[in-house]
Amino acid sequence: MFVGVFSLQSMFSGFQIINDLLRLRWVPEILRSIDFGNHRYIHILESIPNMSHTELNRKLSLLMEKRVIGKEIRGNIGKYVLLDFGKDLIHIFHHLEDIQQRYCQPSA
Repeated sequence: MFVGVFSLQSMFSGFQIINDLLRLRWVPEILRSIDFGNHRYIHILESIPNMSHTELNRKLSLLMEKRVIGKEIRGNIGKYVLLDFGKDLIHIFHHLEDIQQRYCQPSA
């Protein structure tokens, strides 16, 4: 019985961590942008309409702090990449899109 409760608490804790990230404005868009191949700061910024430099800087810092993305520096060029956690979040996005297509389409 105790093991089941612990597993349930662990599941909700994991859900809460993911929910806290995904409910933030711009986070899903930034992750999708990086996943689509926009690895440089300016390319991420240009791929997301109406996003400010300040907000992008804040969100990139948060995502690096949470180990969702990393920043690689080669020469003078910085490149943002998805870490394992970020790749898992993208995987979740794909599942959510599948669910939306299967179950949330308007009836004809």
